[in-house]
Amino acid sequence: MKRSVYLLLIPTIILAACGGGDKSGKKAEAELTKLKKERAALDEKISKLEAQNKGNDSGKATPVSVLQVQPQTFSSYVEVQANVNGEQNVTATPQAPGIVQSITVKVGQHVSKGQILARLDAAAVEQQIKGIDAQVALNKSLYERQQKLWAQNIGTEVQLLSAKTQYEATSKQRAALIAQRDMYTIKSPISGVVDAVNVKEGDIASPGNPATSIRVVNSDALKVQANLGENYLGQVHDGDPVNLVFEGRQDTMRTKLTYVSKAVDPISRAFQVEVRLGNNSKLHPNMSCKMQIANYQNNKAIVIPVNVIQKTADGEMVFIADGNKAKSVMIKTGRSSNGYVEVLSGLNPGDKVITEGYEEVDNGEQISVE
Repeated sequence: MKRSVYLLLIPTIILAACGGGDKSGKKAEAELTKLKKERAALDEKISKLEAQNKGNDSGKATPVSVLQVQPQTFSSYVEVQANVNGEQNVTATPQAPGIVQSITVKVGQHVSKGQILARLDAAAVEQQIKGIDAQVALNKSLYERQQKLWAQNIGTEVQLLSAKTQYEATSKQRAALIAQRDMYTIKSPISGVVDAVNVKEGDIASPGNPATSIRVVNSDALKVQANLGENYLGQVHDGDPVNLVFEGRQDTMRTKLTYVSKAVDPISRAFQVEVRLGNNSKLHPNMSCKMQIANYQNNKAIVIPVNVIQKTADGEMVFIADGNKAKSVMIKTGRSSNGYVEVLSGLNPGDKVITEGYEEVDNGEQISVE
């Protein structure tokens, strides 16, 4: 009996469920219809407002500044820090080791070639010189007497030659001691200016030791030297135009590259470049400057400021003034230098590139050129 009741209830439940699904579907469909009507009403309002704003803005134009491009000479530079040195820049040291007794020059002093810059202790050699001086004087006297006797036909030729030989031998010994004493001095190998004194009284100076030396620079023959990374090999050459920028003096010197090393330093991986200047009263050794080497030049280049270029997904773009409207133009650029870039394609002579206000415009918008 219970089983029969359950069987009768099942169809009733199924019918109830089906009836509820129909109501839910109708409700969702009604909601969708309502939202579509609301969206249509919003779209209509938006269209009206856009048309109104367009009508209101139809008389406005964005103020801009332009640069009318024309072919011009464009150069790109390799810039590196450089130093002024003397063509002759030598480090003077003694020929023999010894204790420094006196220094006879100071930094900035002009000296001549062979001038003594410092003296070392040579007491032992001085004593030998004093001893040989007496012997030289005696032998000289004996030789002169023998000459007088020979003139009077007194004595033999052997006696004369013996006296002469002894005198000449002791004279040579004295000259050798004088040369040895000179080895205990520091002399200037060139004429120039004392650039550095790296020794003081009481120091032990030795041959070839820069720690106990005196540097002399010939300021009559100056040169500017710099080191470039090996990646610039082949990009700079003898005769390339060069600007030497002395920022402290607010001065720029235009000259040419006179020397490019063909070998790369194995440690620094750099090579040396040089500009010889000769005598220049305005420059001094150890001054610093910027060396700008012109390694590229185009006499008919289209050039624009780098900052007006905008990067897009399609490449580089600038705005130009096309009548009273802004026009976007895709360009291809080459080398850059000092805030300017060479335009290889996309611009023509006479085009007016927008240089101010380009951030506020879009393609086709009205502009007013100031």
